[in-house]
Amino acid sequence: MSVYGITEVIKVVPRLHLFRFPVGQACLWDDGDELTLVDAGAAGAGQALADAVRGLGRDPREVRRVVLTHFHEDHAGGAGEFAALSGAAVYAHGLDAPFVRGERPGPGPVYEDWERPLHAQALKLLPPQPAHPVLPEEVRELTDDDVLDFGGGARVVAAPGHTDGSVAFHLPCHGVLFTGDAVAASPVDGQVMLGVLNLDRARALDSFRTLAALESEVACFGHGAPVTGGSAAVLRAAVAGYDGE
Repeated sequence: MSVYGITEVIKVVPRLHLFRFPVGQACLWDDGDELTLVDAGAAGAGQALADAVRGLGRDPREVRRVVLTHFHEDHAGGAGEFAALSGAAVYAHGLDAPFVRGERPGPGPVYEDWERPLHAQALKLLPPQPAHPVLPEEVRELTDDDVLDFGGGARVVAAPGHTDGSVAFHLPCHGVLFTGDAVAASPVDGQVMLGVLNLDRARALDSFRTLAALESEVACFGHGAPVTGGSAAVLRAAVAGYDGE
């Protein structure tokens, strides 16, 4: 299988690095004695992720878990490959887990007209879907308000709308929020905005409001530059622009 490459490695804060792909990104959280990967890129990304972890002076076997914000290919496609290389456990919300396991295809987005060319361009940047993708041997199912053993206690926050099983991960001890595609930063001007290509825009907007209400200093999105200070205020100001919808 061809490698789906990482185009940039960004140190967000001392414990957190962001790995940028041609489409989307993944994040690596460091608890000192172990690592956690948030999302895993598309099919073909497993080796690139392992190499990036080594490039930071760590062993991929130190990555104990891959936590997925949702099932879409650009976030979950590389999870099985990386898990096979590292031994990491893979987690996804119960509503999205069947699609991560490959039991059936997940539903596509309900397009707004302007999103169609955007999606078409993104698909051109993704690697071809392999005939026999490497799937996780096991996907551990998350539920709302679960607390995972990383980052001082990472709370699973339901963020449906982009997909039914979309989640965010909130690390209140460190003031860090991983939003997945519930929130994005514009590649044009960095403006924080509602994520695109949603299954249900109204639910996605409600989830944006939920995430903006959380206390955070750092926010990492599924697409676009992270906010590295005062992220709660930034998200609240952004979501206020959608008031009335």
